[in-house]
Order: sequence, then structure tokens, then C-alpha cells
Amino acid sequence: MAVVSKKIPAPDNVKIRTALLSVSDKTGIVELAGALASQGVRLLSTGGTHKALSAAGLKVTDVSDITGFPEIMDGRVKTLHPNVHGGLLAIRDDQEHVEAMKAHGIEAIDLAVINLYPFEEVRSAGGDYPTTVENIDIGGPAMIRASAKNHAYVTIVVDPSDYPALIEALRTNNGQTSYSFRQKLAAKAYARTAAYDAAISNWFAEALDIEIPRYRTIGGVLREEMRYGENPHQSAGFYVAGESRPGVATARLLQGKQLSYNNINDTDGAFELIGEFAPEQGPACAIIKHANPCGVATGASLKEAYLRALACDSTSAFGGIIALNQLLDGETAEEIVKLFTEVIIAPEVSEEAKAVIAKKPNLRLLETGGLPDPRSRGITAKTVAGGLLVQTRDNGMIEDIDLRVVTTRAPTDRELEDMKFAYKVAKHVKSNAIVYAKDGQTAGIGAGQMSRIDSARIAAIKAEEAAKAMGWSEPMTKGSAVASEAFFPFADGLLSAIAAGATAVIQPGGSMRDQEVIDAANEHGVAMVFTGMRHFRH
Repeated sequence: MAVVSKKIPAPDNVKIRTALLSVSDKTGIVELAGALASQGVRLLSTGGTHKALSAAGLKVTDVSDITGFPEIMDGRVKTLHPNVHGGLLAIRDDQEHVEAMKAHGIEAIDLAVINLYPFEEVRSAGGDYPTTVENIDIGGPAMIRASAKNHAYVTIVVDPSDYPALIEALRTNNGQTSYSFRQKLAAKAYARTAAYDAAISNWFAEALDIEIPRYRTIGGVLREEMRYGENPHQSAGFYVAGESRPGVATARLLQGKQLSYNNINDTDGAFELIGEFAPEQGPACAIIKHANPCGVATGASLKEAYLRALACDSTSAFGGIIALNQLLDGETAEEIVKLFTEVIIAPEVSEEAKAVIAKKPNLRLLETGGLPDPRSRGITAKTVAGGLLVQTRDNGMIEDIDLRVVTTRAPTDRELEDMKFAYKVAKHVKSNAIVYAKDGQTAGIGAGQMSRIDSARIAAIKAEEAAKAMGWSEPMTKGSAVASEAFFPFADGLLSAIAAGATAVIQPGGSMRDQEVIDAANEHGVAMVFTGMRHFRH
């Protein structure tokens, strides 16, 4: 049964007389406490916060003095007491509450300044199971939620960035806070505990291999407010959720303008793709435009890999995102800055490369410290009307698949390598996807078409345009391998790829017309293998 409100109107201004300060992050807490003390506010505190304030020469009362009970169990139990929660939850204008406070010696607490154990940081740093569990805060969230519920009378502050606003509000309003101010802080407080609990529940799901939990929560902390979303009329924010996976969310912005919503989305796609190419296997480069690769290549050097990726579609690469799988060196940087580029992302950046790119101050340069592990699980999420679609990350790897030759002719060793390369790239192309590749270089990419045959044709056209731009005698699709991220439903898409010059095909198989497609491949002497694993990407 729902609790019925007594409908006691909330006061507008509330005088701050007693404040409870209990913070894990001590940033700015001494300055805030000093400002409160100068207003005549009584300070209550706990543990490490009490020590920090006392060391600063501030008069502060230990919470154990008002509870009559010491901190026990390594600080696990210190604020879970009626004298604390009664002080936070009491409705000052409810006579029954007032009488209960008098009867039990409970003092009102008007301000709670609380932030939580650094669970997200410990999780992100890869803490072991016991350490991570120990950094789950209990008393903090309880006090935050109590204070936020009673925001009619209690001001709750959970973020050090709000300390200046609190100090200013008290300075200009005779030591009081307004109801609207308390409302906004309460909303932020509940969002904080929700994000905190989301991080904990998702960590448990990962640690215990629970892929589809009964309750799924997704939360994060605002990294930055974007100028706008995909389009100027849309608002957007970039939130981080404490995952340790190297990528755009954990990268350091070494230089350049603020990343836009589209920059972040495209850069994430670029770096996830380049993560498929382990550094020990040689240099690799991916160029992304509108979340689709327009060129991917390996090379004897990073510079060569970049130039080969660029050659696939130099027109689309203009204003694109460049992802690299190794340390960005000065020589490669010299080549990259010749083309207008939005973002470069790499695991490491040399001092020489930084100096080169510094000549292009608007070019964003991101350093991640590592590559994402393509085999790691994690989740992806997408909102739909009234709900949330959540799935595990597509961590299927071509190296882990037993390829099945289904045609009379088996692929040559070179064709097999081209097949694997093309399939790695196709996994990161919007469906329907067709990728031609030859000698560790994409020859043509067809993305996001409503029919697979159109993707095959567009990829071939792109290859022809690249050949003209580079002055090649023929497009690279001649003698190439072609990858389809899902099965060919009819033979027409395969025949289009064969017409473009493909001599080997890799696809999942599984169509009702697989035999028709196999027969067409045999008729043209083309080798084909089935993977048994599709890579739809919507």
C-alpha cells in the first residue's frame, strides 16, 4: 500500500544551522566547512573527514558523539543510527515528528554533504573481488537518499562542483537555501545513487557471468555536456560508466577542440575496429566516416598502413576519424596532417608526433594507453520507445572459428588471409555489409544498404573510383576476397561480387538457398567458406 502524504507545504527558505559532512573525495571540503563555520553552522562529521577538518583547525563534532555509539567494524557501521537518519528525515512542521525528536533527543540536520566510496574508480582500475566489494558504500547512499527525500527541509550536496553554488546561496540569502535550490540538488542526489548502484549491479553481473539479469540498470557520470547531439536542435551529454576498457571514454585528449557527439560515436567505432588487429601482428590503420569504415589496411610500417587505408577511399576519408593500433610516430603524423581529419586515436603518441599535430590546433588527438580487447564481453545498449535493448558485445573472432570450405575449389593461402581480413572489417560495417579486400587492404566497402546486392555494387563502384584516383590500371577488387557479414539470400549478390573480380568469398551461410549460392560459386571457379557466425550491425 502506498504511503499517504500529510500534504504539509514545504517552506521556501530553510536556515542551515547544522551540517553533516562525510566525504570520500576531500576536494574542497575544508574550504566549504570553513565557509559554513563562518556562517555559524555547527559541523558534524565522520572518520577521515573529521580528521581533515580537525587538522585544519575547525571545530567539528564527531557523529559518534550524537549517536552515543562508536564507529565499529572498520567503519562499516557509523551513521546507520536513528539520531542521524531521524535528523535527516524529520518533517519540521509535523508536530508528531517534532515530539518524536524531543522524546528521543534527535537534533535536526539541515545540510548533508556526502560523496561515496570510490567504487567506480576501483572497478575501473581492475580491483580484485574483495577490494571491489569493500568499496561498496552503504551508509553514504542511505544518508543521501534520506536527505534527498526530505529536501523540503534538508539540503543535500553530493558533488564538490556544487560547493561554490552552495556557499554563494548561503552568502546571498542570509544563510538559507531556497526550495528550488534544494529540489535541484535532490534530483542530482538520486541520480548519483542510481548511477552508483548501476555500476555495482553491472559489476556483479560481469563478475558472476550473469549475461541477462532480471533487473538491468545503466548509469554514468557526466563527463561533459555536448554543444549538441547528432544535429544542432538536439541536446546531448557524454557519460562514463567506469568500465576499464580502453577507448574514447577513457582516453586523454592531448590536444584539439571539444569532441562532438558525432566525433565520439565515430571514434568509438574506429577504435573498436582497430582493436581487431593486435599490435604484435603488425601496424594497422582504420579510417571511419559516419560510423562506417571507408578504408582499413595493414602495412610494413604505420605510415604505409595509413596510406593504404587512405587509398581505398580518399574522398570519404576527408574529415574522418583515424584509428591506429600502435604508437603514432612522427613520420605517420606528417602524412596524416596533409588531409583534413577530425580525430586521431591511438594507444600511444610519440613526442615527435605530438609536435607535428600541434601545428593543427583544431585536430583532436586522443591517447588511450591500450587497445580494446575484441574478445571481452561487456554490453551495448540502445533505447527504444518505452524500453531499452541490451546485448552482450559482439566478441566473435574469425580466429576462433572453424571455417568450412563449401565449394569444389578451396581458397589459396593468400585468399584465405584476405578472407579473414575482410571478415574482420565486415564485422564493423553497418548491415547490409560487403567488404572486398586484397593483400591486407580494403578494396571496396558497401555499407548499410537495404539489399545485399546493392552493397556489393556500391563497394565495387568505390573500388573503381579509388583505382581512377590512384592511377591504377584496374580496381583492387580484381583477384580480391569478398566478405559478407550475413548470408547471401540469393546468388545475385555473389554474382555481382564475382563480376567485380572477387575470386574468394567468406560468409556465415545458413540461407535456405545456400546450395544455389554454392553452385554459382562452383560454376565460376570461386572458392567459398562458411563461418557459421553472422555479424549484423544496426
